[in-house]
Amino acid sequence: MKIYQKAIEFGELVDAQIKTFPKEETYRLASQFIRAADSIALNIAEGSSSSRANFNRYLQIAWDSAHECVVCSTKARLRSFITVEMDEKNRELITELSKMITSYKNYLKKKNLRK
Repeated sequence: MKIYQKAIEFGELVDAQIKTFPKEETYRLASQFIRAADSIALNIAEGSSSSRANFNRYLQIAWDSAHECVVCSTKARLRSFITVEMDEKNRELITELSKMITSYKNYLKKKNLRK
């Protein structure tokens, strides 16, 4: 799935970013950011083997995690852990992922209505 691959790539990008955060952030913002980023792909993977309705629920959790990443990226920029450009790149990728997740959720809902 393309959406899964994009989520994996985003998680790896975030992992590279948090390695540059100050050590005191290891169990604070860095931990929250990587957990939220990884949660996107994890929920897509976990839900993909479920029923359509259950998959939709997992996709909602992935979508929520993506939006949590927006806040983490903003906080990282405000604390000067990442550049404005990196924050903008994160937001572009999160927006793309969010749109893909929303589209897939809508697709699954339509398929459920046709049953």
